[in-house]
Amino acid sequence: MIALPSAARADTVSDFVGYYQNAYAEGRDLIPGPQIPLDISSIASRLDLQTVSPKAALSGSAFLGADGDVIKLAGVQGCLSAEPLEFAGMPTTCAMISLAGMTATLDEAKADAGDAFPCHVFAQNPGRPTVRFAECFFVENGAVRSLSEALICKGLAFAARDRAGRPVFPEYLQAEETARGEQAGIWANGQFTHPYHPVNPSTN
Repeated sequence: MIALPSAARADTVSDFVGYYQNAYAEGRDLIPGPQIPLDISSIASRLDLQTVSPKAALSGSAFLGADGDVIKLAGVQGCLSAEPLEFAGMPTTCAMISLAGMTATLDEAKADAGDAFPCHVFAQNPGRPTVRFAECFFVENGAVRSLSEALICKGLAFAARDRAGRPVFPEYLQAEETARGEQAGIWANGQFTHPYHPVNPSTN
């Protein structure tokens, strides 16, 4: 995709984004998990921030960067359920709420950062496109916030869990429980059931 002439690139990027978004809306996340275990402790012991310019949401937990790489947020998992759901009085699905939530939150994060923000990259999968697993940050009301945590607090996604069912970041599970208690976002629907109990083995 990156190697195409600029005249053809725009349509190709649009097609690429549409392909991933359409699959996600159907309940299929085409972005693979990490090929190696993520060293989550590195975010506290050796923080290494890289500037990322997001282009478009691809799923409820990933977006396309301006450099053509896919950024998959390590701490959050978007909803994949394509079952009918009512949200804010409108018929939709949990997957569509997560996808729209990622789009809106990216726009908010970019607004105060000149269309770019810092991300700490834990690891990446080789290939085309390259998938980088990261946590990204933005400034909101003068305070630094995690993009993952913002999605969870709004009730637009869930705290990612490992294969054993443990939260990747315990503090994000606390944020999820708070959002659930406040009936934020997806949690406002009384018929909604958490889709990751039992834990989906594809989660992180």
